[in-house]
Amino acid sequence: MFTSTEIILAVMIVTYIGARMLKISTELSMFAAALAGAIAGGSGIPIRHIVEGAFTYFDIILIFITATLFMNLLKHSGGISFVVRRILSRFHRKKVMLLVLMTFLLLIPGALTGAGSVTVLIMAGLISTVLNTMGLSRPRITAIIFILAGLSAAAPPVSLWAMLTAAGINMPYVGFFLPLLIPCVVLGLLTVFILGWKSKPVDLEKALIELPEPPVKMNWFRVTIPFLAFFLLVLAGRIGPHSLPIIGLPMMFMVSAGLAFSISPRKLDILKISRDTVHQLLPLIGTLTCVGVLVQIMTLTGVRGLIAITTVTLPLVAVILTLPLVLPASEAVLMWGAAPVLGVPLVLLFNTIGFNPIVALAGMSIIWPLGDALPPTAIIGRLAKETVGMKEPYSNMLKYCVIPALIIIAVGILMVIYSKKLSFLTML
Repeated sequence: MFTSTEIILAVMIVTYIGARMLKISTELSMFAAALAGAIAGGSGIPIRHIVEGAFTYFDIILIFITATLFMNLLKHSGGISFVVRRILSRFHRKKVMLLVLMTFLLLIPGALTGAGSVTVLIMAGLISTVLNTMGLSRPRITAIIFILAGLSAAAPPVSLWAMLTAAGINMPYVGFFLPLLIPCVVLGLLTVFILGWKSKPVDLEKALIELPEPPVKMNWFRVTIPFLAFFLLVLAGRIGPHSLPIIGLPMMFMVSAGLAFSISPRKLDILKISRDTVHQLLPLIGTLTCVGVLVQIMTLTGVRGLIAITTVTLPLVAVILTLPLVLPASEAVLMWGAAPVLGVPLVLLFNTIGFNPIVALAGMSIIWPLGDALPPTAIIGRLAKETVGMKEPYSNMLKYCVIPALIIIAVGILMVIYSKKLSFLTML
């Protein structure tokens, strides 16, 4: 039984590698691997399992789309550029405060959408303009954008690695807020100060010329009302869970998007922005859809069980020591697919030996995004390079990422090891 399952796994791996060598996209390569595994396992082309797998993460896809639509509406209304210009005008002489506020601006889009690419697409251009006027090199700026984009994707309320892993073991996505928020904020600030501390004072006049001009009628009220509505809806659900209907995160984001659209001082083409949002997210949606199919077929053929058994039977020391390599490498190959494939058995293992599964998973979730700078995908790293306009070799950016990455890995591993002592974070 083990031998046949290992053969199926080998067929899936070879098919995936072969598809990637033929320059086929990561999403279609995963789908091809799933089909090859099903055929090798004697199931033919299991249409029912393919359809079920494709809808596995449908709720997460809805969160993706609605949250990104909200952020895009805010961007097109001029709200994002308004906030950046106001912060810059107010704190251009106070470097520490300016770096802190820019850190939070970079964390918010990915935290709300679960995608580091959204952080890059919405905030990277504006923030890189400011950092460039502070005398930082393009590779250093790109490293800051990449690390913060990864941390923003891991930050709450939407952390896909945590959500996908929790869904795989039927664990409620509850209690993750502080275990994810605290390390993401602290590590984000450390990254910005480590890479940006030697920056010069902002050239305010040059920065304001290069930053897009918001509408005259844009103000703090128009920017904060949609966010306030979102957080009130989230808070209401926590205060009165048994007396209020459950509307879910997608509807909360739609309410916020509706407010951003209705109070925008600039006339917005909602249909065009919606189409552009879906087009922008197609690679991410395709990834989640194909990951669902792959995981479904791996479950059908027993490959997922083989990986789980292999993982839980390894010595604990070996598992923990290899996390800094295994997690980023799996993210580089499977992207979010690494969470249900590897995250599920790892969390089950940690739970059986007495670790807190929520804190341990949070620690793993901040390490996973580092793989988005590695081939063959390097999706966030390449996107950050293009958005910032870095002409230097890609390795120049990776050089600046080394120190922040090592700190992130150390914090993530310590969170796993001391997860039981950090259990109080899940109660707050």
